[in-house]
Parts: sequence; C-alpha cells; structure tokens
Amino acid sequence: MAFQLKPKKQTENKTIRFPEELVIKIEKYIQNKDVTFSHFVIQACEYALENAEDDETNEDC
Repeated sequence: MAFQLKPKKQTENKTIRFPEELVIKIEKYIQNKDVTFSHFVIQACEYALENAEDDETNEDC
C-alpha cells in the first residue's frame, strides 16, 4: 500500500473544565498509549454521540 497523506481535520479551540479526578483517570488510562489527552476526549465524545440513544442527536451525525 502506498503512503497517503490524510487531509488535516479542521479544529477549533474550546476551553472546558474537567474534574481533577477525571483528569487523573484519563491520564492514567492513556499512559504508555500513543494518544494525547485531546485525542482521547475527541474519541470519547464521538463514541458517545454515535451511541447516544436519543434519536434526534443521531440524525445530526
């Protein structure tokens, strides 16, 4: 398979506050994994939206 460049996803900065306990749990979970805190949060949000039981939310995805 040839090397292919993937287009850069457009991003936007958002400032959010996390409970300290949650930050600690996330940082422990991603330790020694090839993932950043931000990438983990993005994946978790995408997963939550894809698996939401609210039909209206799923229609917008």
